[in-house]
Amino acid sequence: MAFVGGVGAVKNGAAGALSSKCGVAGHARAVAGVPRVRSVRVAARGSDGVVAMAVQAPELEEKARAELKALYEKTPCMPIMVRLAWHDAGTYRAATNTGGANASIRYGPEIAHGANAGLKIAIDLLEPIKAKVPEMSYADLFQLASVVGIEFGGGPKIPFKMGRKDATEEECTEDGRLPDATQGMKHLREVFYGMGLDDKEILLLSGAHTFGRAHSDRSGFEDKPWTKKPLDFDNTYFVELLANNDPSLLRLVSDEALMSEEELLGLVKLYAEDKEAFFKDYSAAHVKLSELGCSL
Repeated sequence: MAFVGGVGAVKNGAAGALSSKCGVAGHARAVAGVPRVRSVRVAARGSDGVVAMAVQAPELEEKARAELKALYEKTPCMPIMVRLAWHDAGTYRAATNTGGANASIRYGPEIAHGANAGLKIAIDLLEPIKAKVPEMSYADLFQLASVVGIEFGGGPKIPFKMGRKDATEEECTEDGRLPDATQGMKHLREVFYGMGLDDKEILLLSGAHTFGRAHSDRSGFEDKPWTKKPLDFDNTYFVELLANNDPSLLRLVSDEALMSEEELLGLVKLYAEDKEAFFKDYSAAHVKLSELGCSL
């Protein structure tokens, strides 16, 4: 689902070059008595061009995580970070291998898309952190901000890999690639299937609406949350879908669509009853979404 409201480790294995598509070259050096630690050469784009700097990826990620947690403690903006990461990755189209988690959303042509209204707020909040971790790509930072935000809000600890490559402005995608929350399953399938996602993943990723609220000045929908505790990431979205008894909560056409078919309704009931099952399945769907367009 396109998030309509204020909602958003280096791969282990043999030493060798990571995918050039992700803009990272990796190597491991064995030293007697010392465990192998993968270091990566990350391309950081500056005003004077692209400068490669050797860094320890785990240390870089740890520093960024600490900065993100400090931000969330001061400003609980976790939901909008989930929305930012979602809208960046959700432009991916498997048929053309374009779009995806590449930070193209930070450029004027894409941030101006109607579905991205308000997301400049999230990008601006992340700029001071980016300045502290210049070796990290915007694409990695946007996705990490979502992962850390979900965990900070009580959600699952989602696996994360670094190595996404930042897009150029010329790689911005056209408007209209994200889901329209005023439409049902036919439309949702057209959009999600185009990303390479399936029905279960449509429902799971929609479950992140448990986080945040709609803002009329951004989405045009009522200023309402989907749950009574919009800063808590849990399975309450599914509980409220089934209850449907609180007019203070938001309920969109795309939300209703998740209960329009027997198999989907069965999943809604499962996740409403079992938070751990939702967390486990959501984590897998989130990882898949966050890596669209990049072989990590």
